[in-house]
Amino acid sequence: MSRHHGSPPAPPRPASPDRRDRPHVALRPIWLCRVCAAPWPCGTARLELRREYVTDPVALRIYLCTLLHDAVADLYQLNPHDGPDPRDLFRRFLAWAPRIGPR
Repeated sequence: MSRHHGSPPAPPRPASPDRRDRPHVALRPIWLCRVCAAPWPCGTARLELRREYVTDPVALRIYLCTLLHDAVADLYQLNPHDGPDPRDLFRRFLAWAPRIGPR
């Protein structure tokens, strides 16, 4: 005798997306990674960005400068009395990017 007493079985639930398959993007205005909660750009985001811009490091640095500008505005607005440290934000957003031109 069936335990379901004639009712059809429930359809399978879709699998939740694997964290490794989700893009590591910023949660604004706090600028933490939506997947791993690390300060964005997290390590995975940096690898993804380097891979995406491998043929155009100038475009990557321009993009990162734009994001740095947005992050400064957001983070300062969240905490105007003790705003973000510019050196820390430079290291976080730009220092890791590929160098352009002669060293």
